[in-house]
Amino acid sequence: MRTIVLIAHDIRSTHNVGSLLRTAEGLGVTHVYFTGYTPYPPTQPDERLPHIAAKLGRQISKTALGAETLVPWTYNPDILDCIKALKSDGFQLIALEQSESSVALPEFKSSEKVAILLGREVEGIEPELLKRCDVTVEIAMFGKKESFNVVQAAAMILYHCRFAD
Repeated sequence: MRTIVLIAHDIRSTHNVGSLLRTAEGLGVTHVYFTGYTPYPPTQPDERLPHIAAKLGRQISKTALGAETLVPWTYNPDILDCIKALKSDGFQLIALEQSESSVALPEFKSSEKVAILLGREVEGIEPELLKRCDVTVEIAMFGKKESFNVVQAAAMILYHCRFAD
């Protein structure tokens, strides 16, 4: 079975974080890495002020519905450390982003160990991070909007990676 991890980098919304955890749990993601300013559930020890950690934890829990306790996760403010560790462990690093060099999701063939990088809700993944990825994958849009919500997009690529040959 394919090993899939998620990297949620600079995601602002606690509701998106909770929903990502719930989606990750449902699709068998083995680990979620929160990087940059992405909010994360309370942990011990927690460097954040107690009332801040509690508030963020309640907001994440609202959409995670317990998945925050079922999916292993780690917070690392430095995305580059996270990428380096995953690549050295043999993970194929996949950016989910629209770009001139992106591969359409239906044509994408993943390896047995994949790390999917998700970026900022509005601006997407920074160009310098895209350069560090092995491949950029894009989900085609057929309506008038230019992109999907980060969680819906994550669900699509996770499902594809989980079940595509």
